[in-house]
Amino acid sequence: MQHSQPKQRFPLGQVVITTHASERLNPFDACASLRRHAFGDWGQLDPEDVRENEVSLQEGFRLLSMYKDRNGTKFYIITEADRSVTTLLLPEEY
Repeated sequence: MQHSQPKQRFPLGQVVITTHASERLNPFDACASLRRHAFGDWGQLDPEDVRENEVSLQEGFRLLSMYKDRNGTKFYIITEADRSVTTLLLPEEY
């Protein structure tokens, strides 16, 4: 039996990271989380925000994910509605 690879659910566009996020986040965890975000794993969002992302995916609205790196630093990944830019940032920068 052949297993199909999961597919990226939307384009990330240009990926950017804020200065503070790049200074504080573990780079491997940031990259892994970016991949999770692109595949529709929204991280540690509450169920209501997960439902909103699923609607946003269908309707072409902004997408938001929340993760923590191995040091416990919480961060967001936001893909703009037009899918031109995806930003990694810390909560205090939101």
